[in-house]
Amino acid sequence: MPKLKTRKALAKRFKFTKKGKIKRSRPFKRHILAKKTGKRKRALRKASLVSKSQAKMIKRLMPYG
Repeated sequence: MPKLKTRKALAKRFKFTKKGKIKRSRPFKRHILAKKTGKRKRALRKASLVSKSQAKMIKRLMPYG
């Protein structure tokens, strides 16, 4: 059985926690920040977890995560 390849695009975007959950960064933080409130921008700094349905797909594409 050959080694499985990791999807590098996903490896750059997602990290695994110790318990096996998947962390992701929040979208909408790159540009057009003047109209967004400070509270909203602070909330966008924090990472969030991927939903269960998407986590299953991501784990299949990152076999050694």
